[in-house]
Amino acid sequence: MLISPAYAQAAGDAQANGLMSFIPLVLIFVIFYFLLIRPQQKKMKDHKAVLEAVRRGDRIVTNGGVIGLVTKVIAEERQLEVEIADGVRVKVMRDMVNTVLSKTEPVSDKADKAEKDASK
Repeated sequence: MLISPAYAQAAGDAQANGLMSFIPLVLIFVIFYFLLIRPQQKKMKDHKAVLEAVRRGDRIVTNGGVIGLVTKVIAEERQLEVEIADGVRVKVMRDMVNTVLSKTEPVSDKADKAEKDASK
């Protein structure tokens, strides 16, 4: 006989062995998801929330490194008017804001009403 019985037994077990070689690939994908993909998605979601919350009076840094003060928010065009020096105002796309350095506190309704009553 040219074929030994040991080879015949290994051929029936090849299907289970193929499944075992696929498990490390799945494990690597799961590790990449939790260490790379998920944190990046969370960071993008937080950055988008910060961009949506930019309002007049905030100090920002653009992607180009320019620091300025937001003087006007143009919501329809997703633009901000930013004062980068005394009397120098530029329009910046909202998506080009990198960081918000300092946030201004929103005016409460009570303070807003008192301000209007005082001006009358």
